[in-house]
Amino acid sequence: MPRLSAERLQDRRDSIIAAAREVFTRSGFAQSSVSDIAQAAGISDGLLYRYFPNKQELLFEVLGGFYTKVITGAEQAIEIAPDFESKMLALVQQHLQTFARDTDLCRLFIAEVRNFDDYVGSEIQQLNRRYASIFLRVFATGVERGIVSADIDLRLLRDILFGGIEHWAWRHISMDLPMDVKGTAGMICNLLLCGVRGDRRD
Repeated sequence: MPRLSAERLQDRRDSIIAAAREVFTRSGFAQSSVSDIAQAAGISDGLLYRYFPNKQELLFEVLGGFYTKVITGAEQAIEIAPDFESKMLALVQQHLQTFARDTDLCRLFIAEVRNFDDYVGSEIQQLNRRYASIFLRVFATGVERGIVSADIDLRLLRDILFGGIEHWAWRHISMDLPMDVKGTAGMICNLLLCGVRGDRRD
């Protein structure tokens, strides 16, 4: 039997990962089986095991590819944006767009993956932290320029932003409602920059 080229091996590996993403986002991780993924990829269970030792390894490959794309997009967005305000708006808009574009994968991560016993300390958690650190870096430039108060805990600001967006987006994810990404991103950034007090005259 002729040996497969490195390119053909990579193509097959990529096709298995694509099939796994399709199955996981359709059925959820717990309800998916290796046989389901092999069938979607058009191969046998035994051949799939030559590439991946178990279902969870496949899931982490799927999420690793997802995070790589998201992190790259965020880095490119802040590189292009000229100032703090536009960098923050670009990041928030990118974050919201991820929920709108990859709805099923975000649902899978929130509902299942983050609750795994071995999530803490995993490669996926490290990727999540790397992504979140981009926001911290941008907030820090706001402090340096005197736009964000030096008294503010930037990690708290990050958590409020992430938690608020996730809570808002979950309603749309769970009910398959459309998202006004651009409008919502602008509103969130205005809230963060200006607060909710508004102009008042005493």
